[in-house]
Amino acid sequence: MEKLSETWMVDGTIDFETKKYTLLAYLQKVKFYFDNTKVYPQLADLFFHNNNLVSFKENKNYLKEHFPKRFSGIQIENLELVYEEIISDNNLMQEIEEIIHYASNRFKNAISVGSEIYDFVESKISISPVGILPLKTDEGYFLLANGKQKGTKVYSYRMTLFERHNEKYRSLSTTYISEWERGFVNSYENIKLNLIKQQKHLPNPAVYSIETEMTFPLEETLLPIAKRTLVQFISN
Repeated sequence: MEKLSETWMVDGTIDFETKKYTLLAYLQKVKFYFDNTKVYPQLADLFFHNNNLVSFKENKNYLKEHFPKRFSGIQIENLELVYEEIISDNNLMQEIEEIIHYASNRFKNAISVGSEIYDFVESKISISPVGILPLKTDEGYFLLANGKQKGTKVYSYRMTLFERHNEKYRSLSTTYISEWERGFVNSYENIKLNLIKQQKHLPNPAVYSIETEMTFPLEETLLPIAKRTLVQFISN
């Protein structure tokens, strides 16, 4: 899906009708994915753009503070010039405020829809440890069973702690390893034993099973939500 530009509000001609068309075209694509229970990266993008609107509205130094890590020096200069032009032109400011007001409501509605799908999928996920957990659980494996699908997908994971704006966050990086056909022989316990034999660097790994009652799109929905749910589960 084609993404909405990070600076879509000030790209090209600043005109309410033009920006309205750009936004509605983008949201129509987002709706298509949501209608097919595909949440990512659309929901994350919506939060990003909505936060941009709030920052743009509240912070006069928005462009200077927000974009340094995303753009080159020349791009930052150009954006600052555009911003200076906007704040010094009452007509442009009025146009921008109208765009922000309109877009803010549309983003919030779309975020609400996406969040409902997220919550629904999360409510269908169950996580359980496989066997006895070691003291160290920041690295290991999870076994993902997607509804009625016949396979169990195996992923390794590593959880890291990082600090941003004086707040601590946890992130989970994963690597796909293999897929096992579900059955009595390939129980979660047996898969764990095989992983220990094959992956010598983790002789006593933390292993979790993640199951869903329903079948969901893997990459766009289940996997990212399962990862976030696993981080919460381990953290608690």
